[in-house]
Amino acid sequence: MEFKEAKNGYDFTKLGKYFSALCNEANLKHHPSAWLVFGVNDQRQVVGSNFRLARKDLDSLKEEIANKTTNRITFIEIHEVAHAQGRVLLLEIPAAPKGLPVAYDGHYYGRDGEALSPLNLEEIERIRAQSTVEDWSAVVVPNASLVDLDEEALVVARRNFKSKFPDKAAEVDGWDDLTFLNKAKLTIKGRITRTALLLLGREEAEHFLLPAEAKIRWLLKDHLGNDRDYALFGMPLLLAVDKVYAKIRNLKYRYIREGTLFPDEIDQYAPYSIREALNNCIAHQDYTLAGRINVIEREESLSFTNKGSFVPGDVRRVVMEDAPEEHYRNRFLATAMFNLKMVDTAGGGIRKLFLFQRQRFFPMPDYDLSGNRVQLTLTGKVLDMDYARMLASDGALALQDIMALDKVQKRLALTADEEKLLKAKTLIEGRKPNFFIAKSLAQQTGQKARYSKNRAFDKQYYLDLICKAVKEHGSLARKDIDELLWNKLPDWMDERQRKIKVGNLIAELRRHQKIVNQGSDTKPSWALVTNHPV
Repeated sequence: MEFKEAKNGYDFTKLGKYFSALCNEANLKHHPSAWLVFGVNDQRQVVGSNFRLARKDLDSLKEEIANKTTNRITFIEIHEVAHAQGRVLLLEIPAAPKGLPVAYDGHYYGRDGEALSPLNLEEIERIRAQSTVEDWSAVVVPNASLVDLDEEALVVARRNFKSKFPDKAAEVDGWDDLTFLNKAKLTIKGRITRTALLLLGREEAEHFLLPAEAKIRWLLKDHLGNDRDYALFGMPLLLAVDKVYAKIRNLKYRYIREGTLFPDEIDQYAPYSIREALNNCIAHQDYTLAGRINVIEREESLSFTNKGSFVPGDVRRVVMEDAPEEHYRNRFLATAMFNLKMVDTAGGGIRKLFLFQRQRFFPMPDYDLSGNRVQLTLTGKVLDMDYARMLASDGALALQDIMALDKVQKRLALTADEEKLLKAKTLIEGRKPNFFIAKSLAQQTGQKARYSKNRAFDKQYYLDLICKAVKEHGSLARKDIDELLWNKLPDWMDERQRKIKVGNLIAELRRHQKIVNQGSDTKPSWALVTNHPV
């Protein structure tokens, strides 16, 4: 635990360093989490903190920290306590994952007593050495045997193996089951492993894996978020993948035809994307956490969730480098799934998900790496037809450009590097965080009107419009001024931002003594100041 007064705020860089230090210290001390406490002094007296008073600013802190950590690890939760002596913040920090020391802005931190310091080499190596501990998926199950494997799954496994390695097809037919399992890396010297049970085991053999859950839950939700249907699939997971796939309603998506840019209709999701996402959940699940894999189907999206941190650390790096990973949580399982044609350990699987979405002009996949889990969401529709038209007409856009522009489409915050990239290529305009597609792209893709709507009029235009309307009608209520300006404000503004903007314009006219409130504070009635020219 680390206590800080933070009475009037706290330096963000120092906060990030403490986050890294406490992550690593919790790992080394074998604690599930650590705590950074604001509003309490070193004598453990509550003094109160004004650090980020608005809840939305506290919530945004999670992403800000994640953008600077090597594994995008962030706070488990930020708790606010209204203490009699002042506001206290409890920032709950997860322990660094096994084998992965957590850096902030490229540097590893720890603590020497009460002092913040670089994590020393011995501590870094001690954390990294955890990755060499036993591979859960490679453990032999002493009492399991061939009779605990599903016959149909064995047939499918042989077929997939021959498809993966066609040069061995004739040879495979002459192997007995144990020889095949050894060659496919499902067993070790004829002994049944947890991997063999996960992929090929009979459902009644699941007790061998307890407390781990070898189950996939499919859940269907309606547009209101209510559960409409569900199903639970257990071992053998090799067959469960097809059963889950059969449950998903991969409907046809029909485009509004625009010249020859778009096909008439297309599947909402590429079949490859569904299978890749599902098999990745199986391969990378942390089975020691005893959680289920979840597939949540909504009207226009699919979400896949598995327990455990995202071992590669950064999705963008995986997509852009397009290289095989150096570390796997379940290496034995990943190898077996590769041999059975379930996953591609040669790299490129995640990148393909992005490319398939690009081909459809759909939003890029969304990854949520918070809460010691990985959630991938695929959107099965065009969110913004103008944005899709831009992708279709500009084939020169690189994938990293599209990934960054996708954030602009979704109104998500850009990192400093993404903002620099898009501005250098003149792809966006506007002020942080309210960026929009640049004028050059707008003109190329038929978005001239949209571009103009995103750009605000000069402030003087709004001020003159209010004064003119007040003169014409004698006085205006606040709702009248709202109605006057609402549709003339930029499209990127939400309702709250528009109200603030209108309020600021009224306040400026009042400060310059151009209008005066002749009503009350609760029901204002704005009129021109006598003899003031308009």
